[in-house]
Amino acid sequence: MAESDTDPADQFDANISPAKLDEGLPGLWVRYRRLPRNVFAISFVSLLNDASSEIIYPLLPVFLSLTLGASPGIVGLIEGTAESVSSLLKLFAGYFSDRRGKRKAFVVAGYSLASLSRPLLAFATSWYQVLAIRLTDRIGKGIRGAPRDAMIADTVAIEERGLAFGFHRAMDHSGAVIGPLISYLLIMLVADNRNALTASDFNKIFLFASIPALAAVLVALFLVRESPSTTETKSVSAVKPPRFSLRGFDSNFKLYLVLVALFTLSNSSDAFLLLRAQTAGVPLAMIPLLWVALHVSKVVSSLYGGDLSDRLGRRRLIVSGWILYAAVYAGFAFVTEQISVWILFLIYGIYFGLAEGAEKALVADLVRPEQRGMAYGLYNLAFSITVLPASLLMGGLWTWRGPVLAFLVSAALGATSAVLMLMLVKTPVRSQAG
Repeated sequence: MAESDTDPADQFDANISPAKLDEGLPGLWVRYRRLPRNVFAISFVSLLNDASSEIIYPLLPVFLSLTLGASPGIVGLIEGTAESVSSLLKLFAGYFSDRRGKRKAFVVAGYSLASLSRPLLAFATSWYQVLAIRLTDRIGKGIRGAPRDAMIADTVAIEERGLAFGFHRAMDHSGAVIGPLISYLLIMLVADNRNALTASDFNKIFLFASIPALAAVLVALFLVRESPSTTETKSVSAVKPPRFSLRGFDSNFKLYLVLVALFTLSNSSDAFLLLRAQTAGVPLAMIPLLWVALHVSKVVSSLYGGDLSDRLGRRRLIVSGWILYAAVYAGFAFVTEQISVWILFLIYGIYFGLAEGAEKALVADLVRPEQRGMAYGLYNLAFSITVLPASLLMGGLWTWRGPVLAFLVSAALGATSAVLMLMLVKTPVRSQAG
């Protein structure tokens, strides 16, 4: 990939006229409507699966701490280990999807494993059983993640990558809006005391979460299609098979991975944000609604953020998102009132809209088409290297000195990553080649 010291990602695309930039919301919807059907199918699968996951996730830290007696350190161990294993497996899944030239089987298998494991939480009686179940769930995520992202990149042209990944993240976060709403309604229906759920209450809610997970598997099986680009990638790979290593990737992409890993060291599990909300006085019954508010913010900002990364440049959006993240975590260090918690959660959602889609689109920009599965695997490996230390660091600092120090350290790491990203990573010259 050719590189340029003048980052064209920090400029408007020369092919986009000022009139098109000013066309506003109607023009944005037109661009979304033109996305390939496979992007919509994959995004709908993510919506259903995330709805299932997010019925459970906002309640899981409370279930662990109040029902099973787990400490903040144990919560960090469970979530950090689960996400670390997931990210590590994405490397292998991405590599083998490149080798085979087919990605759908990995996607279906990953969603199937998650849908089978999730209902088992209803029968967990100890934190190490929850750890085993969460590991199985995240193994499914690891199997499907990189091949799914590569399918999206295979399906769209370079000028639509940010839009496609932004739309996918928006649909994923829409599931995270629906899930906690369902969770809140279930609390209203099954709990005698809505601010002190029993083990039986949790069990009923966890069992219900298996329904949208099963629906996600069926949609993936019958509606998602192998993209035409995958066949082309297979023919290229037959001549020069992808290597299971960093060889073949340029130094710019490797540097990007290093900075992603550094930023992830600041990005501990969101379970700590939920615990922080609880310590700041947010009632237990309101936790799912707080989670809904966060994901509404993610949905709206993702719809705009992906499109902006196509227009204004990936690096600019990523750096902006990381700086906003650092500011929000600094705010969580000192939060003491419910209203402040709600405001911080809404601002935190904007970080995802700015950075998530742009980060994934930049991966595809930096590598050749036949490398995409492996590249997304390496991108997720960068998370796996530091996601467990991040949660252990947050949990350990919280237990040792309290939440103020824990959140301030994370904010400092996030801000440092943003500055280094701005200074060191170059964006390749944009072309119309896929």
